[in-house]
Amino acid sequence: MPTYEYACTECGHAFDAVQSFSDAALTECPECGGKLRKVFSAAGVVFKGSGFYRTDSRSTTSTSSTSSPQTSSTSA
Repeated sequence: MPTYEYACTECGHAFDAVQSFSDAALTECPECGGKLRKVFSAAGVVFKGSGFYRTDSRSTTSTSSTSSPQTSSTSA
């Protein structure tokens, strides 16, 4: 289940809440009873390992065939 960050528009209280996708958004601050808003930030996604670069999916035969025309064009 995802964790959402909320902040109160009146008192500034900020907190995290673990909610299901189907749950309704929280609307009332637990500290002062004021209105809450969701705080959006950049997703923390890190791509590690092989398969994420353009050259990772190429086979060794296609790499050698692409280098052959470059060699012939530079020598011509």
